[in-house]
Amino acid sequence: MKTVQPHASPEQGIALLGVIILALVLALVGAALLDLAGQEASSASGAADVAVAQAVADAAQDLVIAWFHSPHTSPSTLAALLTKLQSTSDGSPSFFDQAGRSQFIGTVDHPDLLLDASRGVDQQLLNDAGAGMFRLLKDLGSVQEVKVYAPSTPGLLCTVDATVTTASSSTRHAVSIQLGALEIPALRAGIQVGGNLGLPQIAPESGALVHWGDLIVGGDLAVQRVEDLPSQSDSAPVTAVSYRDMSHREDRWLSMWIGGPVHLMQLSPGQSSNGVLPLNVHANRYPAPGVRRDHWGYEQLKQLAKQHGTYLAIDRDGLLYAGGAVEPGHGVLPDEYLRSRSVGEARGLIFIDTLDQKAPRADNLGVVRLSVGYLEAVLVVQGHVVAGPAGSGQPLSILSPPAAGNGVAGSRTAVQLSDIHLNGVLYAAGNITLDRSMRVFGAVAAEGTIATARPGMTLELWYDHEMGRGLFRGVPVVMRAPGTWMVRYE
Repeated sequence: MKTVQPHASPEQGIALLGVIILALVLALVGAALLDLAGQEASSASGAADVAVAQAVADAAQDLVIAWFHSPHTSPSTLAALLTKLQSTSDGSPSFFDQAGRSQFIGTVDHPDLLLDASRGVDQQLLNDAGAGMFRLLKDLGSVQEVKVYAPSTPGLLCTVDATVTTASSSTRHAVSIQLGALEIPALRAGIQVGGNLGLPQIAPESGALVHWGDLIVGGDLAVQRVEDLPSQSDSAPVTAVSYRDMSHREDRWLSMWIGGPVHLMQLSPGQSSNGVLPLNVHANRYPAPGVRRDHWGYEQLKQLAKQHGTYLAIDRDGLLYAGGAVEPGHGVLPDEYLRSRSVGEARGLIFIDTLDQKAPRADNLGVVRLSVGYLEAVLVVQGHVVAGPAGSGQPLSILSPPAAGNGVAGSRTAVQLSDIHLNGVLYAAGNITLDRSMRVFGAVAAEGTIATARPGMTLELWYDHEMGRGLFRGVPVVMRAPGTWMVRYE
């Protein structure tokens, strides 16, 4: 019997061909998906690498910013470059010359400051595992170069470039920013007043006592006895001891510059009112050669506070208003703004305007009652201040000025001050009246005078040497200029 072989139908052949084509398409799609996944993984890895590189570069730039605020923390070879080398027309230290040009003049190829890890000493400084500045970032990457040179935008201070590599790649990433400078004029004396200091009819002494810096008086100075005028001696102890607790008042850095005469309210037997004053007391300087005081311009400080600090309006009751709008029922007592709960809580620049928010005159000055126990700020009051701090203040660990004024950081003495009520600056366009005794680390200035509400009240101040260089705690020296961040491709 003959066997009949089955024949495949045309439909079965077409189906088989379709299956083969479908399998081929799926294979191609699978391969494409695998390739795309690989690309996505590579892209994600690259994006992560770039993010890490930018973080390391930002850390390098932040360190340069920190050096500007504390030059003594920078490498000793760089400290001088990071300080203010120019001066304004009144002699105040500045990063800019009187034409507004930055002291940084270098280029990207010849920068003012260069740290290059290809040099052994810089590699150790930057990335050494034991002592390098960026040793804590070693798991992320390393800093290859840091450059500081002239800004490309007029009015800014400098450009900071940071070139880094990551731990997962040897590709170099370079990030650039420009820095602007916030310049508040230096205060080159501990206490400065524009008028007379000391009101014999209220208290037979000035009530203002200065350690570690100068006392500047535009008018006359009244003191009880000549012995109350501290003498200057290079061998004077550098301590936190009050003048009132010294058997003989002396200080290493105190000089007194008095526009008029010094009035002695009490004379020792045989002592003349024209007796010899200590050599560091320079009286009768008006009109020639005059007394140099530091002035803070109204508009300059107002704009700085609006941009980088706290700007407050005031009403006739002494209530304060944020933002400058005086709205009845919305004012707050000064204590709401003028208080630091602990040491280190710096409030920065606080500007309290005149009653009409125009330049100070005799008829538009408000009155601020300063009664907090501790304030860490640069407080600018375009009016009068009544200071009656409540509480005993805070202890501070601080450094004295450099010995003999030689600027050597190692010659500064660590001192523990107690009962400090103000750590910073108090600047008044009017008068400062003491309702209670007050102790200050920093500087105080009044365009009028410092008066006492009753006998025995004193303002005793230890001058902060850094303020003579235009450095004020809580107020930025430099800041990142908006819109200047960019990636540099090498």
